[in-house]
Amino acid sequence: MVIIKSKSEIEKMKTAGRITYETLKVVSKAVRPGVTTAELDRVAEEYIASKGCTASFKGYSGFPGTVCASVNETVIHGFPSSEPLKEGDIVSIDVGACYMGYHGDACRTFRVGEVTEKTQKLIDVTRQSFFEALKFARDGYRVSDISRAVQTYVEENGFSVLRNYCGHGVGAELHEDPEVPNYVTRSRGVRLRPGMVIAIEPMVCGGSKDVYVDSNEWAVITKDGEKSAHYENTVLITSGDPVLLTLPEGCDEVW
Repeated sequence: MVIIKSKSEIEKMKTAGRITYETLKVVSKAVRPGVTTAELDRVAEEYIASKGCTASFKGYSGFPGTVCASVNETVIHGFPSSEPLKEGDIVSIDVGACYMGYHGDACRTFRVGEVTEKTQKLIDVTRQSFFEALKFARDGYRVSDISRAVQTYVEENGFSVLRNYCGHGVGAELHEDPEVPNYVTRSRGVRLRPGMVIAIEPMVCGGSKDVYVDSNEWAVITKDGEKSAHYENTVLITSGDPVLLTLPEGCDEVW
């Protein structure tokens, strides 16, 4: 069931979204060769706690970290680890903050030092596919319009979209209806209405879309070993322009 948020719920989600954004910004400043994703996880956990919030992911279905830290060919759900990041790596940091029972959810893919031209294109295309989809995050459009926009843009640029994992509603639960795929399915999906809050999150593979799940039963990894990127914001549907709760107006993008 899709839940239309009340004004008071939206205000709480704006705060949760802002803290989620700020957490990504703090983590981004710590990304460098030699740092471990376990250290980045600690930075995120401490910042979220300092703002009177709780970490949305930690303990969720048994997940061990505050962030999902997915390096290179790991597309999503990577565990924070003690392995140092290396020059040329990329790391996707997916994080959520919960404020007064309501969640924000966002992800960015960060460069570790200098990266190849292809890797930079992968990051850029993944981000832009989100904004192509955002054009359809409006009253009256359907979820399938968002899905088509992501898939079309990604494939036109020579990359592939991860299947079987998708965006979702956000609210008092981290994952709510509706599902928001990044690829076209047989379903047109629900019609968007003001007060809906959804996470739009392109997950893009640098080569084939074929993946496998790691033995830890969480991390999703490209079979061909190609790098992957992930970009996500929590989006409020309104009667006008969509509102990015995890990229507040007037705030700089997190790179």
